Amino acid sequence: MAARTPALETFPPLRAWQRKAMVEYLRRRSEDFTAVATPGAGKTTFALRIAAELLADGTVEAVTVVAPTEHLKSQWAAAAARVGIQLDAAFRNADLHSSADFHGAVVTYAQVGMAPQVHRRRTMTRRTLVILDEIHHAGDSRTWGDGVKAAFEPAVRRLMLTGTPFRSDDNPIPFVSYERGDDGLLRSRADSVYGYSDALRDGVVRPVLFLAYSGETRWRTNAGEELAARLGEPMTQDLVAQAWRTALDPAGDWMPQVLRAADARLTVLREAGMPDAGGLVIATDQQAARSYAKLIEQVTGERAAVVLSDDVGASARIATFAASEQRWLVAVRMVSEGVDIPRLAVGVYATSASTPLYFAQAIGRFVRARRPGETASVFLPSVPHLLGLASEMETERDHVLGKPKDREGFDDDLLDRAQREEQASGELEKRYAALSATAELDQVIFDGASFGTAAQAGTPEEEEYLGLPGLLTSEQVAALLSKRQAEQLAAQRRRAAERSAEPAGAPAAPAPMSAAQRRVALRRQLNALVAAQHHRTGQPHGKIHAELRRLCGGPPSAQATIEQLEERIATVQTL
Repeated sequence: MAARTPALETFPPLRAWQRKAMVEYLRRRSEDFTAVATPGAGKTTFALRIAAELLADGTVEAVTVVAPTEHLKSQWAAAAARVGIQLDAAFRNADLHSSADFHGAVVTYAQVGMAPQVHRRRTMTRRTLVILDEIHHAGDSRTWGDGVKAAFEPAVRRLMLTGTPFRSDDNPIPFVSYERGDDGLLRSRADSVYGYSDALRDGVVRPVLFLAYSGETRWRTNAGEELAARLGEPMTQDLVAQAWRTALDPAGDWMPQVLRAADARLTVLREAGMPDAGGLVIATDQQAARSYAKLIEQVTGERAAVVLSDDVGASARIATFAASEQRWLVAVRMVSEGVDIPRLAVGVYATSASTPLYFAQAIGRFVRARRPGETASVFLPSVPHLLGLASEMETERDHVLGKPKDREGFDDDLLDRAQREEQASGELEKRYAALSATAELDQVIFDGASFGTAAQAGTPEEEEYLGLPGLLTSEQVAALLSKRQAEQLAAQRRRAAERSAEPAGAPAAPAPMSAAQRRVALRRQLNALVAAQHHRTGQPHGKIHAELRRLCGGPPSAQATIEQLEERIATVQTL
């Protein structure tokens, strides 16, 4: 018996952006349509509504969904079934065709790349709508891209979805339109765009606080030399890679201290109106993930769920965690784009992956809002490139072809090199060792601005930030962070005055500020001026910071030098 046509009245009400995009889609009636929407905005619901409309009016007879992972196949099939669209998530290339009980199938990009001719025949057999979820994956390799193009060229309609529409390579993405800009470069063009800032304004996603932890790290190089560095301080990328690796070492003190702080934040959120709030630790590899799970049990007294690979058991463990009230999940890149665990509200970014694409996908796991006022908190190493990505959460990127290959961000190869075992120098490599690492809260990043001064882990100053209320609007978050920073600086001034007070004689001249202290003071002054500009103009803080960067150049304020901060302060005073 053929699958029934889905009833449109069974669909949940659409959000404003979904309605607008659907009207635009139905108005155009073009073969290809690209929708860009921030993680958590509801791309799946939008695509399924389009599928139902086209099935109902007879434009198409079948639906094929292409997803990045096996887990997402099951997630798509379950979401489709809830609205009356039956998709075969167990389809294999050897099956050739799905049962008549289904409206279509869900497959992965890897499946299509392995046997594009199978999917081309399926597409030609019936008028088909192809939904390409996270379409940028079709550019991951020539095999995948060519396979997707060959398989789905005969489709009546193709709907491309993505939450992170940018790549760092020149592989063109099939069926995506590119337009040449004034600089002569080709840029991807979307037919509908709903960015993070739009979703934040509409209350669709949560505001994200980034708690950046620095600290002293010590390690022994493969040449036997002992080195020390402070996370967040200016240094070469090789040293950043080594210090970063040392901080993430499960045997050091940095990870236990950060996990303890993250668990304290999770407790605050649970007590403040999110009783099922969950936390996710994103690890670099399986060995680290297992070690982090043991640390969590030591710190919290509760076992953490562990997802190590994209296998059948992994999907079941993710689903079990999503439906439970267990506090912590540890994963190795498995819980990435599209995986739906709405209760995730606290993250620990304990991975060496640092491309803008991966960072955006990872942070997307925490932003899905379920009720007004929910916030998300992500703990991360105070590494300059990560601080920049955190400050640019609202930046919208396109896929650019032909751009000079200056790396867009931190060089991940350096981390690979720092961790690689080379046969030719095995004895030297064995002599590399992480010796120690301590953690302290360096700064809190929110809406492109940096707040706070250094606070040792476990101190009342750190607790002031970890204890921020769990249910807040974006405006309340910014106001509270400004207040906390002002109180912190005032307390430091009082302590300094008490230490320098003398019973008699003229007061001693204040000691000159260090470079770190000057940066903190300048960041505070800049944030205050930006807040004043916000109240005068109504512009979001992030947009004002972005305009200052455009006018003055340089990185986000979390990374800016003293001179750059001083220039922005002078500039904002003239706006």
